[in-house]
Amino acid sequence: MTIAEPLPTTPETLRPWIAEVRTMSFSEPPEGTFVQLPDAVTKVVLRVTGDGRRDVLAVGPRVRAAYHEGKAHIECVELRLAPGTARPLLGVPAAGLVGRVVPLDDLPGGAARRFARELRWLDPQEALPRVAEVLPGLLAKSADPADPARTALLRAAVEALSVRMDRAPAQVRDVARELSVSERQLRNLFTDGVGVSPKHYARIDRIRALAARAGSVGWSELAAAVGYFDQSHMTTDFRALMGVPPRSFLTGRLPAVSPCQAVRGR
Repeated sequence: MTIAEPLPTTPETLRPWIAEVRTMSFSEPPEGTFVQLPDAVTKVVLRVTGDGRRDVLAVGPRVRAAYHEGKAHIECVELRLAPGTARPLLGVPAAGLVGRVVPLDDLPGGAARRFARELRWLDPQEALPRVAEVLPGLLAKSADPADPARTALLRAAVEALSVRMDRAPAQVRDVARELSVSERQLRNLFTDGVGVSPKHYARIDRIRALAARAGSVGWSELAAAVGYFDQSHMTTDFRALMGVPPRSFLTGRLPAVSPCQAVRGR
């Protein structure tokens, strides 16, 4: 079972817009099944295949897991956009990209097309310095710039709804009350800036936390740590989003069908 790992740190200049950077490179197919976890994040992916093909792709939020056999001779760098960054950079709300893989050149945002030109011929393993150099300027010239107040509100809500090692996530109604907005306003913020509702974001984040910690302690303890009422509720949610029960995931009994989130793109 193979899951992509993030780089240790994201360059300081990119942190307002890039939540995380991941790179992958395979000269031979990875052993086991490549797992694409549910993911409430929009990503920009530079992918280079063994035959020299280069793609720069927007990969929208994925609401359910997918399992694939790994492919050889492929390199990727994946820029995981911070909440509220999709529209300024890509020219579309995050909700418009859910479940989709789209070439940046096909998106309406001029910043997206310019970013694609900057990325296309870079070495995926050495792309970050150039990204850090050009991305702030592209976003500053965006035809649809982010509203700082809305972005700050959205990111505070995302933080509150996310699983952390020292606490379980808050409830949506409590987050809305704490931020002095209605649940409807909060839902609209998430639809535009994240792509899924606050409740669905929280479900996805809990499942990702479970997958990351699977096997470290018992399932009942994990269920409580990430905010489930009990193990039964956790198991139901896990099966719905992951397609397999928790024990099958842990033991690698997975329904495999290419590394990199965008491998199935055009």
